[in-house]
Amino acid sequence: MPNINTLIPDIYSLVGGEDGITDFLASNMGADIASAVQTSLRKQPRRGLRLSALGPKCPCQLWYSVNRPELAEPLPPHAKIKFTFGHIIEHMIIGLAKAAGHEVTGEQDELTLDGVVGHRDCVIDGCIVDVKSAASRSFLKFRDKTISQDDPFGYLDQLDGYTVASLDDPLVRIKDRAYLLAVDKQLGHLALYEHKIRSNSIRSRIELYKEYVGRPSPPDCNCGTVADGKSGNQKLDVRASYSAYKHCCFPNLRTFLYANGPAYLTRVVRVPDVPELTKTLH
Repeated sequence: MPNINTLIPDIYSLVGGEDGITDFLASNMGADIASAVQTSLRKQPRRGLRLSALGPKCPCQLWYSVNRPELAEPLPPHAKIKFTFGHIIEHMIIGLAKAAGHEVTGEQDELTLDGVVGHRDCVIDGCIVDVKSAASRSFLKFRDKTISQDDPFGYLDQLDGYTVASLDDPLVRIKDRAYLLAVDKQLGHLALYEHKIRSNSIRSRIELYKEYVGRPSPPDCNCGTVADGKSGNQKLDVRASYSAYKHCCFPNLRTFLYANGPAYLTRVVRVPDVPELTKTLH
């Protein structure tokens, strides 16, 4: 009988076999993907704390995201396409799990934990499962089970929130652990990461974040910065660079367009020999 531990072999067996999936499941998968694309490309940032955003955050950025969301820098078109890829992959994989004979329930159910709302991906074989797509290099953290040591975007905090919020849900039969189902979006490999739930830490995080966003003015910024080579320049670290509110924390932030992507410099000792994005958003 299929269970969470056979999920990946069962999907591989299905995809590698000759039977494929039924017309009914294929049709449902296509409808889910179409709806996800439409939602992703239309979606506006949701105001307020969310279960999907309870990972490590700069208190200042968090405050702006709740109290001044209009100051967020717009998501560029290529980023919208990139995030839409993730939604397409998510629904494809969930559809394959159904086709492989696994019990899939609770898709996109709304959850609330201590007043914070979110939507889980699904429940597979009685377990909370969150599907994540990743580039090949990032995928290694899931495959090699090292993500607990390097989780800048708080994927494990999301699992904590979804699972603790589902403790009274009869669909969720496994209450003490949850899973990340990772997809290498470049090579197609799958990996399943089991996470032991941290009930106390997620509730403490929610209490702290509520206190931050309830303040009348922004808390101090604690964005991470790293050296940009040996020039003496400092730039935002990876997590801080993804924030839509980085210019709120650093009004004088300068953006330099390297071949491998932008660098957001908080201190410039030597001006890089690459183009600078001179127009600021705020």
